[in-house]
Amino acid sequence: MHRPAWFRTRGHHNDGAARLRGVFTSDHRDALRRQLLGLAEKDPRITGAAVTGSAADGREDRWSDIDLYFGITDDVALDAVLSDWTDYLYGELAALHHFELKVSAAVYRAFLLPSCLEVDLGFTPADQFGPHGPHFRAVFGKVVPSPLATSSDPAHRIGLAWHHVLHARSCIERQKPWQAEYWISGIRDQTLALAGLRFGEPADHAKGADALPFAITSELEAALVRNLAPAELRRALRVAATQLLGELYATDPGQAQRLEQPIRELADLPGVPPPDRAHQ
Repeated sequence: MHRPAWFRTRGHHNDGAARLRGVFTSDHRDALRRQLLGLAEKDPRITGAAVTGSAADGREDRWSDIDLYFGITDDVALDAVLSDWTDYLYGELAALHHFELKVSAAVYRAFLLPSCLEVDLGFTPADQFGPHGPHFRAVFGKVVPSPLATSSDPAHRIGLAWHHVLHARSCIERQKPWQAEYWISGIRDQTLALAGLRFGEPADHAKGADALPFAITSELEAALVRNLAPAELRRALRVAATQLLGELYATDPGQAQRLEQPIRELADLPGVPPPDRAHQ
């Protein structure tokens, strides 16, 4: 199956708004999303299209980007469709850069346009075109039911957290302050993620962090690294580890008991009890 005719007309930029400079407007974003969905309907290789992300369920705001997900017919190579759409984003919409993420059989490409608008396009075989997360609104095509993908395994988050404590301490001892700061921030991130899971908020990319109780986030604020001096890194590590232990006891007391001693030793924590998060 050949590429549609509209892919063969590169370079003339018939949509002037696509080359908008400066920061995009909501109207510009909405018009471009309609344009891309219209092109998808004309592409015989695309069997289904969906809006994902915040626009799928009415949470879109001034700064939201475009998130679209496409099902691809079995008789064409997904890579060929991906290549054609990438050409279109660069040739017709003047994309500046993109990066790629693969999840199972799906491929996602995130593009940056001159208007500072991000356009995220996902492509998957038709037999897997369906919601893999909570934010999915089909525009056309057959939707295949599938279990929702999740990265909400507390055990995995707990593992990342103790790993980050260990590496933060080793980087401080090795006099690698920037890397130490990176790992201390990671401890804080995993603590927020665990709290998010406990309160039913999104755990990835701190999406639920601002909805957490102030009692939790205000205490974690003290774990922000203020400078790269060894004393400050040690202080921030102690705070981050203390708050982590509090969240571990609220999330999984058994694991918390097993991990408390090594976390205390690595962070040089005095023998004071972690904060009681059970009722927060």
